[in-house]
Amino acid sequence: MTTFVVSLFLPYTVDFKDSTLTPQQVSKPVPKSALVFDASFKRLSLLSETPPQSPSLEPFTFSQQLDPSSPTIHFAKPHDPRSLAHSDANPPEWGRAQAFGQPLSRAAPVPPSTILQYRKSDLANGNFKHDGPIVGNDSSQAFSDMGWVIKPSIHGNGGLRNAVNEATLRGVLERKTLVGSIGFPTDVLDEKRKQEIHDWLEHEHDALTVFVGDDDFDGHYRHFCKTILWPVFHYQIPDHPKSKAYEDHSWIYYVKVNEAFAAKVVQNYKHGDVIWIHDYHLLLVPALIRKSLPDARIGFFLHTAFPSSEVFRVLAARKQLLEGVLGSNVVVFQTHEYVHHFLQTCSRLLVVEATEFGVQLDDHFVDVQCIPIGVIPNQIETFRGDQAVVQWIDTVEQKYKGKKLLVSRDKLDNIRGIKQKLLAYERFLETNPDLRENVVLFQVAATTALEGSSKDTTVSDIVTRINSQFSTLAHQPLVFLKQDIAFAQYLALLSVADVLLVTSLREGMNLTSHDYIICQNGNTTTEKRHGPLILSEFTGSAALFRGMDIAVNPWDYNQIARAIKHALSMSSDEKALRHSELLKIVMENDGASWILHLGEALERAYEDHQIRDAMAIPRLSVPTLCEQYKASASRCFILDYEGTLAFWGSPGKAVFTSPERVISVLSDLMLASDLNIVYVASARTPAELEHLFRQLPTLGLIAENGCFVRPFGGDEWIDIGDTSISASSWKEGVLDMLSYYNERIEGSWIEERNRSIVFHYENVAEGDIEAAERQAGDAGDHINENCLAQRMRAVPVDKALLVEPCDVSKETAARWILSNLQRRAGSSVVSTEGTRAPSELDNNDLDETQQESTAESTTITSDPVSVPISSQADLDGDAVTLHVLQLQIKHSSPKEQLD
Repeated sequence: MTTFVVSLFLPYTVDFKDSTLTPQQVSKPVPKSALVFDASFKRLSLLSETPPQSPSLEPFTFSQQLDPSSPTIHFAKPHDPRSLAHSDANPPEWGRAQAFGQPLSRAAPVPPSTILQYRKSDLANGNFKHDGPIVGNDSSQAFSDMGWVIKPSIHGNGGLRNAVNEATLRGVLERKTLVGSIGFPTDVLDEKRKQEIHDWLEHEHDALTVFVGDDDFDGHYRHFCKTILWPVFHYQIPDHPKSKAYEDHSWIYYVKVNEAFAAKVVQNYKHGDVIWIHDYHLLLVPALIRKSLPDARIGFFLHTAFPSSEVFRVLAARKQLLEGVLGSNVVVFQTHEYVHHFLQTCSRLLVVEATEFGVQLDDHFVDVQCIPIGVIPNQIETFRGDQAVVQWIDTVEQKYKGKKLLVSRDKLDNIRGIKQKLLAYERFLETNPDLRENVVLFQVAATTALEGSSKDTTVSDIVTRINSQFSTLAHQPLVFLKQDIAFAQYLALLSVADVLLVTSLREGMNLTSHDYIICQNGNTTTEKRHGPLILSEFTGSAALFRGMDIAVNPWDYNQIARAIKHALSMSSDEKALRHSELLKIVMENDGASWILHLGEALERAYEDHQIRDAMAIPRLSVPTLCEQYKASASRCFILDYEGTLAFWGSPGKAVFTSPERVISVLSDLMLASDLNIVYVASARTPAELEHLFRQLPTLGLIAENGCFVRPFGGDEWIDIGDTSISASSWKEGVLDMLSYYNERIEGSWIEERNRSIVFHYENVAEGDIEAAERQAGDAGDHINENCLAQRMRAVPVDKALLVEPCDVSKETAARWILSNLQRRAGSSVVSTEGTRAPSELDNNDLDETQQESTAESTTITSDPVSVPISSQADLDGDAVTLHVLQLQIKHSSPKEQLD
C-alpha cells in the first residue's frame, strides 16, 4: 500500500548547469542517501559581525557543492537533523527569483489594475500570449543542451516536508509517493527533458512530477490562490479593482491545475492506496479523483485557517470549492474553530445536514476532524547543538549582553500583523520610558513581489519613526530585517530571545511559536530559558496552547504593550510553569504523530463508510420475497407514506394525496392473512394520518417521523419521544427564528406539528430558490446551535427545513414495534400465534426499547423474513418499500409515483 502525499510543490527542484560539466557530473540526480547541506554557506547576516565558518559537512555526490545563492539550507537525508526546513518558510516568488539556474516564467502578465484597462486588454479577449522579451538565456535549445542536478526546493510547505520525512524515518509511512510540481516554469523545456526529470524523481526519490504550463500555473498560484483564496481564508476580502479579473482569468487555470494533479494520482493509483491532499491550492482534487476512483481512501488537510461562512460566501466559486473538498472520506483542519466554520459553511451554502462529526451528503458521509500539525522536536533540539548555531548564539549574546530581546519572524503581508506589532511596540516604549534602553525588538520580515509596495512603505515609516524617536548613541530599540535568515541564525535567535511576539491577524498553525518553545528549554550555552510567548488569539496555535501563552488581540495596541511588560517582568517560577505545559503540548503534537493520526482518522472514516455501504438495503427480489412470505409464521410490514405510497403534498390537500388504490392495497394486505401486521410511517401528525386512513381503523400508524405510534389493531396513540422535554421549551424560540426568515422569503410558510416544525419554501419563485436555500441553511445553522440542549435538530430536506427531535426517528419507532412484538411472543421470532396484534403495550417496554435504539445500522430478523432497519434516511423511501408481486406495489424512490 502506497500513501500519496499530494501538495502543490515537490521538495525537489532542478538546477541547470553550464554544459562544460560532463553528463556524468550533472545529469545524475542526488541519490536518496545524499545530504544536501552546506554549512559554509553565508547569507545576509543579523549582525555586522560574522561568526567563523563551521567545518563543511558531507558534500554533494557530484562535482559541485550546493549553489551558494540558495536562500536556505534544506535536505535530502531525513536521518540528519540538519535536514530540517523552515517550518514557516518564506520562499521567493515563483517564476521570478533566480536562486538556481532555472528558466523564467513565460506566463502572460497579470491583469491590469483597473477594470477599464482590463476590458481593453488582451487578457479580457482571451489572448494570453506573452509578447514581452524573454529575459536571460531562456530558449528551449539552451536548456536542452544544459546539464542539470536535483536539489532541494525552496518552495513548498516546510512543516509538511519535515513531518513526512520524520514519519518515514520512524516507519509511520512505510511507502510514500510525493506528488507535486517542480517549482519553476517549465514551458521552455522540451518533452524529452521533462521526461528525464520525471523519471529520475520517480525512481530515485519516489516523487511524481506534475508538469503544467506557465500560464496555467501562474494563473492558478499567483492570481487565484494568492490574490483570491489566501486573503479570503484569512478574512481579507479582496477589494482591489484587479480582483474582478479572476473570474475570467485565473479560475480557469485553478481548475486546470487541479485536474492535472488529479489525473497524475489516478494514473498511478493501485487498489488499496491512500491519498492525502494538502492545502488550499488543491481544493478541487478530492472530488476529481473520486469521480475516477469511487472506492479510494482520500483525505484532505487544510493548513491555513478556514473563515466563517459569511466570509467564505463572497467567493464566486464557493459551491465548487466546497463540493471539491467533500469528495474526501475525511476533511481535517488545524482547530475546532475551523471545523465549526466548515460545517457551518456547508450547512448554509450547500444546504446539507452538518452534524458535529461531519457532513451528510446524498450518497456518503464525510468525516470532519481537527488534528493540528506539529514540528519535529528531537531534530530541532539536535540541530541546536550544531557549531554554527552555537556560534551565532554566542555572537548575539555578546552584542546584546544585558538587553531584553523580543523576537519576531513573519512574512511582510497583510495577514501577519507586522504593522500592528510595531505600533504596539511603539506604544510600549512610550508608556515605559524606564525600559526603553533595555529592550530590543528583532523583526525579521521576508517579502516578495506579490506584496504591494504600500505595505512596505507603511511599515518602513513606522520603523523609521521608532528608531528616530527612541534611539540613543548606544542603543537602537528596533532591528528590522527585510529579508529571511538562515536556519542556523533562526534557531540561535529563538534560543537567546526573552520573548517571542506573534501578532498575526489570522493564521492556521504558527509553527514558529512551536520552534521557540523547544529552543527555550535551556539546553544550550545560553543562560536564557523558559521565555514567555505572546501570541495572537487569532492563530490556531493559541487554541492548542490552552492559555499557557499570553494571548493578545493584535488590534489592541495597549493590550499588547501591557503583555510585553508582563512577559518581561514575569517571575522565573511562572515562566517555568508555563513553559513546561507548552513543551508538553508541543511534544505530544509533533509532526510524525500528526501523520500517524491523519492515517488513523482516514482509516476509521473509510471503514465506517464501508460498513454503511455493506448495511445498505439491497433491491428486493420479488420471487424470493414471495417464497418467504408464504413460508413465514408471521409478517410485519412497515411502509413509508410520503414519496413511496403517495405523492408529497401539503396537509391542506392531504385527502388528495392518498389515492383509493393505496387504501385498497393496504386493506387487501391486512385481510390476506391473520399473520399480517401492517404499519404506515409518515411525517404527518396523528390527526392527519387518522383522517387519511379513517377507512382502515386497525391499521398501525407511525406519525411525525417516529414520535407517535398507534399500534396495529389499537386506537390509542403512544408518545415514544422524550416526554421530559416539553414542546413549549423549544417551540417558541424556533418559531421566532423561522418567522424571521419567513418574512424574508416570499412564498415560504411554516407548518407546526406536535413535536416538529417544517419550514417550507417549495412555492418560492424559481429565480429566488438559491437565495431561499441559503436563508434556510442559515436558519438551520442557528437552530442547531441554540437547540442542542433541548435535543432538537434542523435537517434540510427537499425544499424544506425540518426541525425534529434528535433521539427519535422512524428507525426508533420500527425498533420499538418489532421489539415489543418479539417480547410479547416470548421468543426472537415475531409470531402472533393466532392473535391479530398487541394493542396494549407496557411503558417499561417502551423505555427499554428507546435505550436499545442506536444510530448504528443493524438488522432485526423476523424468521424467515429479514427486516433491515437503518438510519432515518434509509427508512424514508426505497429502503422500506415492499415488493409483493400479487399486490402490485411498485418499488419506488421518494417523489416517484405509485405504479
